[in-house]
Amino acid sequence: MKITMKRWVEDIIASSDRKAFPFMAGTGASLAGVRFADALRDAAKQAACVGALAARYESAACITFMDLSVEAEAFGGEARWMGDETPTITGRIVTDAASAHALAVPAVGAGRTGVYLEAARLAAEGADRPVFGCHIGPFSLAGRLAGMTEALLGVHADPAMLHAVLRKCAVFLGEYARAFKATGVNGIVIAEPAAGLMSPAQCAEFSSRYVKEIVESVQDDAFMIILHNCGATPRHVDTMASTGAMGLHFGNIVDMADVCARVPPRVIACGNLDPARVLKDGSADEVRGKTLELLHRTAAFKNFLLSSGCDIPAAAPVENIDMMFSMLNAYNEKEAARVR
Repeated sequence: MKITMKRWVEDIIASSDRKAFPFMAGTGASLAGVRFADALRDAAKQAACVGALAARYESAACITFMDLSVEAEAFGGEARWMGDETPTITGRIVTDAASAHALAVPAVGAGRTGVYLEAARLAAEGADRPVFGCHIGPFSLAGRLAGMTEALLGVHADPAMLHAVLRKCAVFLGEYARAFKATGVNGIVIAEPAAGLMSPAQCAEFSSRYVKEIVESVQDDAFMIILHNCGATPRHVDTMASTGAMGLHFGNIVDMADVCARVPPRVIACGNLDPARVLKDGSADEVRGKTLELLHRTAAFKNFLLSSGCDIPAAAPVENIDMMFSMLNAYNEKEAARVR
């Protein structure tokens, strides 16, 4: 869909209705009759999942799959597949300064990155709303290449080596972001959950500065970045906002009202229903209550966009997603009647 994303943001803020943009691409697998793990390898099947969700729900936008193994696999990491689940990266390919400096930056399209770019292109074709691609953030990628514990320790023990890895991650991710932009999607979500494990100052040095480079290389009025950090606390908001991303996305560990109070008013603040305990494992009544509670707690913030706190597991019942959207519609109708 050809749309100015700056205007999309402005319209969300100006609207009297609350909007929703949950990260739920995996939920589309059951709607499209596709095995979840197959969609991680097949662009057409992944796009079919995105399309099935768009046909069922009035979401403000769509997103391709959030698979944080893809980029590390392209660098040479070993992906472990376990049934119908997103694969995980095992082992380390960066173990010391020598291996950090020898690390080769892969070409965009290596491994399954080509699948995700093609899925984005197919999902964007003929879409009736904005479509976002998704890729991992630089620190989260470095943690998969060097080991997450080792990356966190490296903040203090060997920052020079960590920066060497991060620089190569940022180079690749910048090229990957530009390739997503060329597919015709309207933006990307940069998933940087590991950055929330650091202090705000460390997050600024080892994550936000690199995310900002990516943002500045691709974001414009027609193409936007949403920075996702499900480990972030309210203390991380300033460094996340310093990246210049037009949207910030938060996990369910925070009080969304506290976060919204710190997010700049012209930046979209997204979150944060618990994707596992509420949307996957909760009852319909729990989804009803938690959705309405979140909408009421954030009522003062026009830049709030209802979402899940992270990617909703593919096994989440469709009925729970239905309930979330049903409660959003009920809330909007009640508010409209109140102001008439």
